[in-house]
Amino acid sequence: MVRDQDTLRTAWMAFIDGQEDSYRHVRPTILESWKRCRQNKVNPFQKSVYKTQDMKVLEDKTRKNRDWLEVARPVIRTLYRFVAGSGFIVTVADTEGFLLEILGDQEVIDDIAQGNFVPGASWSEQNAGTNGVGTALVVGQPLQVFSYEHYCICAHFSTCSAAPIVDIDGTIVGVLNMTGFFKKVHPHTLGMVVAGADAINRQLISEKAWRERDVTNRFRKALMESISEGILATDRSHTVIQINQAAADLLYTKPELVIGKDVREILPGEDWENIVKGEKFITDLEQDITTPIGTAKITATSRPVRGHNGQKEGTVLVLTAMNRVRRLAQRMSGAVARLSFENMIGEDPLFKECLTQAKSAARSNSTVLLLGESGTGKDILAQAIHNESFRSSGPFVAINCGAIPRELIGSELFGYTEGAFTGAKKGGSPGKFELADGGTIFLDEIGDMPPELQTTLLRVLEQKLITRIGGTKVVPVNVRVIAATNRDLALEVERGNFRRDLYYRLNVVSIRSLPLRERKEDISLLFKHFLERLCTQMGKSVTSIDPELWPLIKAYDWPGNVRELQNAVERALHFLNDSYLSTEHLPEDVRKAGITIRAGVTSKKIVTSNNQAELVGVEFEKEVIIKLLHENRGNISHVSKQLGVARTTLYRKLVKYGLQRNVIIAAKTDA
Repeated sequence: MVRDQDTLRTAWMAFIDGQEDSYRHVRPTILESWKRCRQNKVNPFQKSVYKTQDMKVLEDKTRKNRDWLEVARPVIRTLYRFVAGSGFIVTVADTEGFLLEILGDQEVIDDIAQGNFVPGASWSEQNAGTNGVGTALVVGQPLQVFSYEHYCICAHFSTCSAAPIVDIDGTIVGVLNMTGFFKKVHPHTLGMVVAGADAINRQLISEKAWRERDVTNRFRKALMESISEGILATDRSHTVIQINQAAADLLYTKPELVIGKDVREILPGEDWENIVKGEKFITDLEQDITTPIGTAKITATSRPVRGHNGQKEGTVLVLTAMNRVRRLAQRMSGAVARLSFENMIGEDPLFKECLTQAKSAARSNSTVLLLGESGTGKDILAQAIHNESFRSSGPFVAINCGAIPRELIGSELFGYTEGAFTGAKKGGSPGKFELADGGTIFLDEIGDMPPELQTTLLRVLEQKLITRIGGTKVVPVNVRVIAATNRDLALEVERGNFRRDLYYRLNVVSIRSLPLRERKEDISLLFKHFLERLCTQMGKSVTSIDPELWPLIKAYDWPGNVRELQNAVERALHFLNDSYLSTEHLPEDVRKAGITIRAGVTSKKIVTSNNQAELVGVEFEKEVIIKLLHENRGNISHVSKQLGVARTTLYRKLVKYGLQRNVIIAAKTDA
């Protein structure tokens, strides 16, 4: 490279004059730059650059390049310390060649300012000709521009040593430059700038790696804290290195008081020693932990952390409170009461009295015994009592004691441990009483409970403690018991089929659920309710109903109670072809039942198989109406109520059978 100023000056003037053979000694990089400047019509005789941004634009550019500038500033200061007082300044520029910051001796800064070498000025090659900043950006590599190698005369007495600053992916983000009087340049000046740029590049890589690691750590922490289970991690020496707040809460401590301690101090005991030291992982192993307020039951899951060589580097423990496990099991098993007293329909006074008793019982914690036939809604009543109680936020666990094989009901109620019997699930399983902890357990068909389990149930009711089958640990349970049966338990006690002491323990608050035949006035109401609901579910529409249907459904005894009534409505809709619901759509047992009159008339059947049978039915209905008119002294309202028909319907029947005013008057007179 030619360093003689006179030779370079001659070459530069020859190039400007277009004398092609006079600048063959100029470096190819510089010559190519001169050619670009000529093509871009850069004025070589300009004494200063003209494109300068105002302060606001400069601030915006500085803010845009903030990340790498923060890394570059310490390097700029270090470089300046090496050249302080030597007539050199250090500067950085963005990718467009705009100078962002300058650091140097003040007299030098003032001197080069005459050529507009100031922050905000554009020293791109297109604007300032060949120079260290602009040309280094074009060629993408370190470059030193000496004296007359500059294309414009404003920089002929200086030397620029510049190197691109690149990001972690190799993208140029700026330029580091050192400028000074050409006579003071040193061969190592460019090397210093290259080293500075390389230091910035390396620091950018480190900064990015640190930011990514920081983000990863933040994600890890957020992930650990978002998990409701307790997470605790140890290193190979069993020292706690990570713990989330959930684990700290389980241990009734703070994370900062645990980190750095030996995990065996936090979780003492031989079982925990084996878990922490174990090379194999465990899953949902039930364990006890000691806390400042006592012993708590949890499930523990562990996973060893192994290095690239397969050696164990630590352990991760997942700790779950047993009550949370129970809540999850309750949710999965549908252990929730969805019905309330609002779902129980009826206007019968005795039925309302039943609800009043149930609401009163809900406000206590006493054991409730629901008595009544199958289908009378004892399960709904149990759910309503639970939802009205202070335990409504807890689980509602129902079990039908009559539907489970005798050999399994014990494990269903009280749970079992691993290996308790052939086929027992690994790790064991909690029973219904454990799942109902904090809530209500509904023991349906309690009268069918095997005698050998009645003693165990009595002990649980008295002590509020259970022991899993095959286990020895005693588990406290806080459960409210609601039992139900369709049997006469008092009679079962006398027969020796049911323990007397258990009967009295269950029969604290007894409520009788009425059969449908004892609440005749509610039959029509329930029928309409089921009809409306099932029409919506089945996509059916009923616009009119045969008036003869109402006395039929009231006369029928409904041995299956409300459940049978609902099934009858659903069956009727299945056979409904249009929007008219008639008696023909009712089940055969209901159609053949006839009209049972509470006044004492012998029950007969109205059938429609032939004309003779229809005539018998008509004569029977006429006979019934006459008898009721006599008994009620001609009171049309009373008679229509007993028949279960509207007054207008009764008037039509009076006209139909010729039972007009003279009959009514005779009925009153006879009375």
